[in-house]
Amino acid sequence: QLMEVERQRYEALREGLDELIGQELLAQEAKARGISPEALAKQEIDDKAGTPTDEEVQKLYDDNKAQLGNQSFDNLKPRLVAYLQQQRTGARREAFLGELKGKYKTVVNLRPPVVEVGTGGRPARGGSKAPVTIIEFSDYECPFCKRAEESVQRVLGAYGDQVRFVYRDYPLPFHANARPAAEAAHCANAQGKFWEYHAKLMASKDLSATALQALAGEVGLDGAKFDECVAKRQFKDAVEQDIADATKVGVNGTPAFFINGRLLDGAQPFEKFKEIIDEELAWAKQGRD
Repeated sequence: QLMEVERQRYEALREGLDELIGQELLAQEAKARGISPEALAKQEIDDKAGTPTDEEVQKLYDDNKAQLGNQSFDNLKPRLVAYLQQQRTGARREAFLGELKGKYKTVVNLRPPVVEVGTGGRPARGGSKAPVTIIEFSDYECPFCKRAEESVQRVLGAYGDQVRFVYRDYPLPFHANARPAAEAAHCANAQGKFWEYHAKLMASKDLSATALQALAGEVGLDGAKFDECVAKRQFKDAVEQDIADATKVGVNGTPAFFINGRLLDGAQPFEKFKEIIDEELAWAKQGRD
């Protein structure tokens, strides 16, 4: 609970700080151009944001029709347009402020709360000396974990050796197949095929004992050794250790990611990962400089 309070405090401070930074950047650029900050905002943000097209408005309505009840498109159109316009303006503002941060050196010294999370000696991908370590606690039967896998793969593809990714188990008690799948993944790791088997588990809707065995054959595991490993539950203690370690750092659901100790909870889009990773890389670079 204290960790959550600290995280909320940081988010509030960061939101206020970002607003102050934005105002200062606009003021400096306005002064350089000899115009007011308001005129600059209109020129570079409002005028360049553009307006939503009829196709975009219709698509927003169609995509959310189930949540909108029986309200007609014509009645909702002004609100839909306003919503899309706000999104466009916000995106343009962020883009312009990003340009200004490149022009006027901006350093943020406010650091987020972090928690020490060990890798547990679990399988890792990426650079062994990467400045950013991502530790995921996950459940093979969790639909949100499967959805987050797309973001994980994008992160690994985008950052390469700048990131080290470690997968740890947190099978939820109400997912009957999650723990057997986690133990089976450890058995695959014993044969040097963890990541191949991991990918199969994440992509599979069927995690029954028969399916686990079939997936082992698909990645080229020695079937007899795999079956013996699974039957004897050779890695039961390893999974239990992951659960215990996750509980110690406040994990109570999946997926839970710790990026250099910073918690990112749930199936987040790539952009959320990118925001934190880029900050961590910038801080690492400042440390070297």
